[in-house]
Amino acid sequence: MTDLDPQTIAQIFKEIINTLLSNLFSSISNNLYETLDNLAFVSTDILHDSIFTQLFGISPENGMLLIANSLLTGFVLYYLVQLLFSYFIFSEIQRPSQYIFRLLVFSILMNSSFFICEQFIQLNSHISLAIRELGESIYHKNICFSSLLQTLNDQISITENSVFDLFSINGVIKFFIYFSLINILFSYSLRYVMIKVFILISPFAFLSLINKNSVWFFQTWLKSFLALLFLQILIAIILLIIFSIDFSSNIFSKILYLGGLYAITKSNQFIKELMGGITTNVSQNLYQFKYMFRGLT
Repeated sequence: MTDLDPQTIAQIFKEIINTLLSNLFSSISNNLYETLDNLAFVSTDILHDSIFTQLFGISPENGMLLIANSLLTGFVLYYLVQLLFSYFIFSEIQRPSQYIFRLLVFSILMNSSFFICEQFIQLNSHISLAIRELGESIYHKNICFSSLLQTLNDQISITENSVFDLFSINGVIKFFIYFSLINILFSYSLRYVMIKVFILISPFAFLSLINKNSVWFFQTWLKSFLALLFLQILIAIILLIIFSIDFSSNIFSKILYLGGLYAITKSNQFIKELMGGITTNVSQNLYQFKYMFRGLT
């Protein structure tokens, strides 16, 4: 068996790394188009799921609505106890007439929370779609991740027949671009799930309005839910700016492309600083978990 010189070994490792990354990037490129669009641009289709509808409850007698209506009885009993004690300790409390009015209004809203969330999602979807259609009329391209990734493959070609070299400027740019796409995929998958979670707990958010001491829960829910929805409006605007850039084969345009993807990755952080709510940045959440468990070691 002949000994391999260090240069040959380095060349072999280089080819192995380039082949593995090239196959990974080709797989991402072939399977990421429609998935990213479905995750980023949420419409009322997210609600049209038979299992999700059963979880939420098609009537006040089942699903989350059944639990919320059961808690409604608890809220009424809590008020009655407060009212009874107010006569003994002479404390001020909300008048029964006012409480009954709040009870009727917010119980109706609670049982209509599915419809209310649907209207929020539909309005948000129409706004983001209008922004994308504006870009389509100007650039004559679909303003979506499918077109964006197609442009990526045209300008920064990564195909099965192309030679990928990680140890080059183009290779480094390609690596960071696809790393950003994977981060975007995980981030918007988390956002998609959290939107469903906030829809499921929406009856409890409206229920909390009945008692003045629990109004904070509705305020937190509303701010977080709207922040998750408005994120796709910001995504549409960022995509509009990205498609306005004249991409070519030079390094400057590729770096701008990478900057646009980075802006999409950080878009949730921008919304969080503007409106509050929760973050769907996967890397930031991992860092927070690492920081949280650091004290346990």
